[in-house]
Amino acid sequence: MSETTKTTKTITWNGGVQEEAITILKAAGGMIVSPTKVGYIIMTSDKQGLERKFSAKNRRRNKPGVVLCGSMAQVKALAQMTPEIEQMYQKHWDDDILLGCILPWKATGKAMIPADGSQELMMDQRETSCFVIKFGKPSEKIAKTMWETYHKFSFASSANPSGKGNRGLVTGIGEQIERAADLIIEANDYVASIQPDKTVDTRYEQGVMVSMVDDKGHLIPEQHGRVGVQPAPIVIRKGLDVDKIMKHMSDIFTTWDYRHGFYY
Repeated sequence: MSETTKTTKTITWNGGVQEEAITILKAAGGMIVSPTKVGYIIMTSDKQGLERKFSAKNRRRNKPGVVLCGSMAQVKALAQMTPEIEQMYQKHWDDDILLGCILPWKATGKAMIPADGSQELMMDQRETSCFVIKFGKPSEKIAKTMWETYHKFSFASSANPSGKGNRGLVTGIGEQIERAADLIIEANDYVASIQPDKTVDTRYEQGVMVSMVDDKGHLIPEQHGRVGVQPAPIVIRKGLDVDKIMKHMSDIFTTWDYRHGFYY
């Protein structure tokens, strides 16, 4: 990362709500790079910002968009869930475990999406998105403030060139994203603290993603302890705390599948 970029664009996380980030994201088309538990992400809040994200990453548009949720209340307001899925989210919220599930939108949640074309860029063709919680304090605080104070979404994507993993370092975001971002929040020490026993080569670079929909994007049925109910939850991406997440899934769901990479 160039010295010019460091002095004009990169700041160190202040330990709380980064007001510089809020100022950018609440304005039209803002795009920042922010730290999470597994590395750095691009955050945007509207169609203009999403277009900039896709351009910066050269990213395919067929994947579900990621919606960052700073509270359980936000997840409940936006996404369709069964009581079992809600129980799973609550358990991971209480245990501070990063979790993202592919879910359909509530009609009332969909109505809150900006009428600027954002919907086509942050949902897949089935009109589902990945609703993520407990993704890391620096970005959680931004997403919570954006939603509760300014009634704006926080859309996200990993801040590394598409198809390339991140190293949990701000220098790994790549020159294209570095140039495109309005602001870069550095917190390498925070990211490293989440996986202190891992090396650059053994660390998880992403969070676990679980599909809670069928191939048409409809919500899976409740199981009520019955065996073999299909369609069932599918772990489609392994990542940070996958062992804890699968333990919790086994406590809640009698039947679920592990198919890493299945969606893609």
